[in-house]
Amino acid sequence: MGAVSTVGDRVERTPKQDRSRATRQRLLEAAVACLAEHGWAGSTVSVVAERAGVSRGAAQHHFPTREDLFTAAVEYVAEERSTALRALFPQGTTADRRTVVAALVDLYTGPLFRAALHLWVAASNEDQLRPNVTELEARVGRETHRIAVELLGADESRPGVRETVQGLLDMARGLGLANLLTDDAGRRERVIAQWAVLLDDALGCAPRPLRG
Repeated sequence: MGAVSTVGDRVERTPKQDRSRATRQRLLEAAVACLAEHGWAGSTVSVVAERAGVSRGAAQHHFPTREDLFTAAVEYVAEERSTALRALFPQGTTADRRTVVAALVDLYTGPLFRAALHLWVAASNEDQLRPNVTELEARVGRETHRIAVELLGADESRPGVRETVQGLLDMARGLGLANLLTDDAGRRERVIAQWAVLLDDALGCAPRPLRG
């Protein structure tokens, strides 16, 4: 009888775990959307919970504090950014560096970056939030740089190459900041095209793409 009860408990527990994961996912997605649309001041736990379709109590069960919720949301954003970039180039290095530059810029001009930016601003004034966001963004920066180096086929043992890749990421971040105020897609396309030319000059001929 004991064994049967244990199996029954396990069967009953699995759907609850699935529901819990689904609730957490909805809260993270809602937090990202609220940050992007309303900024930090307008993104309270209650607002996020309402958008996610869950109670405030359920939200606080997963994330006891507002800082916990939005720190997790930016980590979620970071993972989504890396996943999205890798999904564009599943075979790794590509011969078309312009496409890589455009993909990197897209990371910094889309809603995911907009949400992260609002949290950076909040963290600059919130002592409790700042250390977590600073540590997370440092990790995200290293990961993004590593992915960029791989996709561009850049050899960082050559003088100036590392700085060139970092300059590209700084440029993409700057376009993301500018995009908060105006959507100047035409100018952005010209900047992307010019950076692709600069990268070919600085990094050498683009490598041939990997074949499956």
